[in-house]
Amino acid sequence: MASDGARKQFWKRSNSKVPGSIQHVYGAQHPPFDPLSHGTPGKAAPPAPATPLKAKRPSTFQEFESSTSDAWDAGEDEDELLAMAAESLNTEVVMETAHRVLRNHSQRQERPPPREAPQPRAEPALAPAPGGDLRLVKSVSESHTPCPAESASDTVPLQRSRSLPHSAAGALGGTSDPSTLGSSASSDREASRLDKFRQLITGPHTDLEELRKLSWSGIPKAVRPITWKLLSGYLPANADRRPATLQRKQTEYFAFIERYYDSRNDEAHQDTFRQIHIDIPRMSPEALLLQPGVTEIFERILFIWAIRHPASGYVQGINDLVTPFFVVFICEHIEEDDADAADVSRVPADALHSVEADTFWCVSRLLDGIQDNYTFAQPGIQMKVRMLEELVSRIDEHVHRHLERHEVRYLQFAFRWMNNLLTRELPLRCAVRLWDTYQAEPEGFSRFHLYVCAAFLLSWRKEILEEGDFQELLLFLQNLPTAHWGDGDVSLLLAEAYRLKFAFADAPSHYKK
Repeated sequence: MASDGARKQFWKRSNSKVPGSIQHVYGAQHPPFDPLSHGTPGKAAPPAPATPLKAKRPSTFQEFESSTSDAWDAGEDEDELLAMAAESLNTEVVMETAHRVLRNHSQRQERPPPREAPQPRAEPALAPAPGGDLRLVKSVSESHTPCPAESASDTVPLQRSRSLPHSAAGALGGTSDPSTLGSSASSDREASRLDKFRQLITGPHTDLEELRKLSWSGIPKAVRPITWKLLSGYLPANADRRPATLQRKQTEYFAFIERYYDSRNDEAHQDTFRQIHIDIPRMSPEALLLQPGVTEIFERILFIWAIRHPASGYVQGINDLVTPFFVVFICEHIEEDDADAADVSRVPADALHSVEADTFWCVSRLLDGIQDNYTFAQPGIQMKVRMLEELVSRIDEHVHRHLERHEVRYLQFAFRWMNNLLTRELPLRCAVRLWDTYQAEPEGFSRFHLYVCAAFLLSWRKEILEEGDFQELLLFLQNLPTAHWGDGDVSLLLAEAYRLKFAFADAPSHYKK
């Protein structure tokens, strides 16, 4: 074993820096804490030298040991903490707080038990955070400000309740029903969103970009008709031009009817009109569309559109795209909350003519962006189904392989999704909510719809993987159980679709196998 002299010689010979060595820094705002000089609270620390001195390198182990604070020695840490606490605490405040605690405790012991029902325990004081949430905080004045002895036990809970915001104090008091509070908060939120919509729409010039952002998460029913007209490009953003635009478009539409509708029985167009006449009764909701006045409106809209677009003509599936627009626009003129069973015969003729013209022009705007879906051989739909197959194979290969293993082709179930824009797969209320986002999303009916279909398919992942037969799989995918769906389910579907778009839309090759 080496002697002490040898160890001293070792430390003298070593020129390397030893980890853990503390070098004092002079000229800083606070000098380094020295436990030797702060061990006694009353003893003042020696003054720092006026000019910076160069730190002396330890030459022996004893000097190194005296200049190094061992972080693993708990005893020295406790001494330092006690010394710091003794310096930072005010003796008068400590004694006053201790006397107050003892005084409150003795009064509670002497007070007789109350006869009333026990009150809930007082909640800790809450303070509103900058973001609006409530966080637990302790008031400094509550700890350092003495209170009279006769009212100490009653004042502290009162002060805490006063520190609560009004709404939070009522919620924490336990007197309100949580469901009532939730519905109240929801109604306030909806009223606030409705005000934002109305401010945008009724202004002299509507900011369409802001309107799209606000509409992405859903449009209130009261402003949905005019919002759809604005987002589809049917109405101008300038409020002063809207009445003249509506009048001109309605006049133009009924001029088309006078000019072309009588030719529906001509040999060149009778097949088209006959197919339209057959398809309308197959649509839903039947209670609305089977009314004679509604059937005639749909026949006129679809026939005039087919005449004016000879490249595609009428194709099955276009009829389903008329329904959401008609239902949204007719809701302005009916009292029923559910438009599915509304009696259109009670709507004034002028209002019904306006609804018909508005529906025609908005459907035309929609179809202008996806017309390749309905031209000969429907190449747009064929391409989108292939894109859907590739997208699902990149997102969830397990589901893709399961469909391949059972020889289920995407065209067998996804063709209708692309052709009808999911109007046959979802209840009408959900389709309208879905189209709120389609109207707000750039190329919503063409590009974003692809990611919605992918999210829609993968939302049934568990059920798809449980099916082990071709016929059962195909029947399930063609008749998905969405009758119970609501706005919440559609919102989740859209959120997942947006996530997929964000991950895959701009990286077509990055995720390929």
